[in-house]
Amino acid sequence: MSRQASKDTAAELAVRRLLHAAGLRYRIEYPVPGMARRRIDVAFTSVKVAVLIDGCFWHGCPQHATQPKSNAEWWRQKLDRNIARDAETTEHLVAAGWEVLRFWEHEAPEDVALLVAAAVKRRRARRGRGTDCRAG
Repeated sequence: MSRQASKDTAAELAVRRLLHAAGLRYRIEYPVPGMARRRIDVAFTSVKVAVLIDGCFWHGCPQHATQPKSNAEWWRQKLDRNIARDAETTEHLVAAGWEVLRFWEHEAPEDVALLVAAAVKRRRARRGRGTDCRAG
């Protein structure tokens, strides 16, 4: 397990390249506020948009997840804990005012980047309509 990439996966890099090419600037591996040892893959901190790109095996993709046959019970518990932790992290971020966008590693990077860019643009526009009129 220690050899599995937990950051800078091919899916993350592809999405980040597209976002950067579109002129968007972001933070990577940003700590989840108030939750130790949890990170946001791509964070737009000024507008509170969190992008998480989940691996199909590790996060239980309904299309591609597999169940190891060796030591099956241990793996089932581990993967169930991952899924529960994902839900808890999402709930925590939403409660703190973040928009959470979760994607699977198999999703087309172009589609993901378009959805992320739209969310960031929407949040920036909403922020501009409030009492705080800073450009962002």
